[in-house]
Amino acid sequence: MAQDHAQAAAWYRKAAEQGYAAAQSNLGVAYANGQGVTQDHVQAAVWLRKAAEQGLAQAQHNLGFAYANGVGVTQDHAQATAWYRKAADQGYAGAQFNLGEAYHEGIGVPKDYAQAAAWYRKAAEQGHAKAQYALSFAYGKGEGLTQDYALAAAWCRKAAAQGLATAESKLGMAYYNGDGVPQNHVQAAVWWRKAADQGYAEAQYNLGFAYHKGDGVPQDHRQAAAWYRKAADQGYAYAQLNLGFAYTNGDGVPQDHRQAAAWYRKAADQGLAEAQYNLGRSYHDSQGVARDDGQAIAWLRKAAEQGNANAQISLGVAYANGEGAAQDHAQAAAWWRKAADQGDAMAQYNLGVAYAKGEGVPPDHAQAAAWFRKAAEQGYAEAQVNLGVAYENGEGVPKDRGEADRWFRKAGRRFLDSSSPRDVTK
Repeated sequence: MAQDHAQAAAWYRKAAEQGYAAAQSNLGVAYANGQGVTQDHVQAAVWLRKAAEQGLAQAQHNLGFAYANGVGVTQDHAQATAWYRKAADQGYAGAQFNLGEAYHEGIGVPKDYAQAAAWYRKAAEQGHAKAQYALSFAYGKGEGLTQDYALAAAWCRKAAAQGLATAESKLGMAYYNGDGVPQNHVQAAVWWRKAADQGYAEAQYNLGFAYHKGDGVPQDHRQAAAWYRKAADQGYAYAQLNLGFAYTNGDGVPQDHRQAAAWYRKAADQGLAEAQYNLGRSYHDSQGVARDDGQAIAWLRKAAEQGNANAQISLGVAYANGEGAAQDHAQAAAWWRKAADQGDAMAQYNLGVAYAKGEGVPPDHAQAAAWFRKAAEQGYAEAQVNLGVAYENGEGVPKDRGEADRWFRKAGRRFLDSSSPRDVTK
């Protein structure tokens, strides 16, 4: 028999007007969805309230949802949680989950992770997939209960088995890292594919990464780029960045610096520091865009201010050379110090050069040697040469021919241009 929503709504109305709660609830849903009647969220809320006030759990839940979202009624999170609680106390799983979310986020009730986990559990034990995933997340983070990766994985598996994409992706990550399950990259890729096939961007990115590395699946740069593109087209910043890398290097796609720069820009506009750095380098190196030192320094600064060491180095070099900004050796040294303090060997070397030459900082051979040593101990050849020269001449360290020769041997060559700052692409 063909569906006839108008007839259904008409009969619901007859029973609803006699006070029958289930019919009132159904008529409310019909108004909410525009099934058999003109869509009218205000009328939906009116009929849902009648059923809710008679204690019908489904109507209480739906009325709570209306208050939470301001649909047909003025948005009121306290009212939303009050109605959710009435339904939750009757064992209605959807309301239990929503009440858990309210406690987790502190919306309509004080934030309380323990209460959130308790309500998630009630719904999860009834098979509510989103609640199972939320309970898994709570165990993984130790929010409201004792952190337990095995239980996190177990609840995540229950949700994933119901086809919840977020849970499938999270279970893949658990297998990838060995969190609560034996580490198994093949299983990780299996679960990522399930979520990716549902269009879940994070899983598409992860599956692309797996193909790029040959991790759990055969290495296949074309497959990697294809999955990155799916996630990138949904605005997933890390996928946009990696698709940019693919175009830069010709990995799985034809090399195309314009395409690379375009994808870097999409991720950079979302605030991803590595993409901002790459876009800055694109402007500096005329790769895919016309050279523009002003744009280069602007994007490098955005990345540098987020702590990206490569950007801090390149921004320092830009200031040292007066590219895109007035030459300023003090600024150069300041940016190199930020990267050097993160342990970056090139920045440590550059800061050593600055101290040795007194550019942007007072000349200080002891400081120069100290920074050269930090970089030299990481195997940075130019720093090893300069540290050897410092020992040879007794500059900032005691003169010591044996130490000088030892550092020269580490560098593998005696005569090396080691008097200028280095940039990451040079």
